[in-house]
Amino acid sequence: MKPTTLLLIGAVAFAGCKQSFLDAEPLVGSTAANYYQTAGDAEAAIVACYNPLQQEVTTLQGSGQLATHFRWYFGDIVSDDADKGGSGDGDEPELFLFEQFTGQSNARMLLGEWQAAYRGIAYCNLALANIPNIDMDSFEQARYLAEAKFIRAYWYFNLVTTFGGVPLVLDNLAPSEYQQPRATAEAIWDQIETDLTEAVSDLPVRSALSLNDLGRATRGAANAMLLKAYAYQGRWSEALPVAEDIVGSGEYALAPDYSSIFTLEGENGPGSIFEIQFMNASGGNWGNSLEGTFTNVFQRARGQFGGYGFNLPTEDFVNEFEPGDPRLAATVFQEGDVMGDRGLFTLDATGFPHPYYPKKYFTNAADEAPFGDPNPNGPSNDRVIRYADVLLLHAEAAYHNGFEDMARNSLNAVRERARGGATDILPDVTASGAELLDAIYHERRVELGLEGHRFFDLVRQGRAADVLGPLGFQQGTHEIFPIPDAEITLSGGLIEQNPGY
Repeated sequence: MKPTTLLLIGAVAFAGCKQSFLDAEPLVGSTAANYYQTAGDAEAAIVACYNPLQQEVTTLQGSGQLATHFRWYFGDIVSDDADKGGSGDGDEPELFLFEQFTGQSNARMLLGEWQAAYRGIAYCNLALANIPNIDMDSFEQARYLAEAKFIRAYWYFNLVTTFGGVPLVLDNLAPSEYQQPRATAEAIWDQIETDLTEAVSDLPVRSALSLNDLGRATRGAANAMLLKAYAYQGRWSEALPVAEDIVGSGEYALAPDYSSIFTLEGENGPGSIFEIQFMNASGGNWGNSLEGTFTNVFQRARGQFGGYGFNLPTEDFVNEFEPGDPRLAATVFQEGDVMGDRGLFTLDATGFPHPYYPKKYFTNAADEAPFGDPNPNGPSNDRVIRYADVLLLHAEAAYHNGFEDMARNSLNAVRERARGGATDILPDVTASGAELLDAIYHERRVELGLEGHRFFDLVRQGRAADVLGPLGFQQGTHEIFPIPDAEITLSGGLIEQNPGY
């Protein structure tokens, strides 16, 4: 498979994050012959596994073009929560087509997603193949291997929920092996579960992390990803004990103030289970973002606010919030709001007629990169898994296993935090049966809004055709996206296109 060649040639370079563990020095000029000799090599190899998590923009080989692989492109814009935005339909036209459920298999954004995932998988495969041969502390060795398994599972989770069955690559491939067939979705899920269950016992709990280790995978992160894997397959009897383990661990708590979660000060907070770490001072550039995120500039309003204006909240999403819900103001900018130190939000100030903009990844001008181009150097961490996500999946799992009291307890814990001590808003849910499940679905939408969950939630819940049908969604086709044409060609025809594309 072509992406795996990235690790078989040249030097292996490593980029850091905000914490010192991920600030390892690059091993320039290393080769298979002189690499993987010491504990330091093992550490650097694991840092390399984390590196592709930050690579939001990929330069496609030979094209000179940039391909994004934002999870919110698929999760928010290809749903009823957000419109594409930008400067118009011709700004990211491929994304516009997918928003209309007419996207094509030659889209570079799909290829960017695919290549980013397999690049990350290849780093993990190299680490898993070579670290066991290093003479080093056995505890640290086991932890490194568990981290590589967690990250590999993360990438396969993204692939299987986006494309369905994909090639299952668990070893370093020789050039003669690059053409790989698709595995079934079931085989991919099995591998995700295997990696995560093996990783759990060798990963530390969150409370055992030093400040320098924040951002590394933990036992809670592996369990949370395993919970999501079971939930996406509707395997609720297996999901419930995993959710119970996380909730009962005492390692996580809901931040008292919902609006603090997406501030820079709120990063890696008490409800953070896994965040991809970003910073604004690495000097990364387009096609090589290193430690900064593009999400900040992509989601910020245009005009005087200097953003690109993507991921615009829809009226339907705004109306989903109950009267007085403080999460609306923490999630969406509305006309008349002050956008931090960038000024008052008016339509004239943006130059566009859009009444809503996303707030969760908004940053002040004062937070921009101190040197270089600030646009590819956004500072905001990507909140991949939050404790509220786990609590609401726990509520779903409890409901499907017949424990409605347990489901209401987790659901109402999320609502209690949201109302912040107020007594006249967001009352506890007392419903049962189908109304209780609807309440859980509602809570996921408003609690996790604009965080890339909505489309995938609707698909796994079996509600996508009903909710998204008016937008063009066709059952049996649009639950997953087309396999990139380039990868079908590279496979020599071993990979078949998804139905309907």
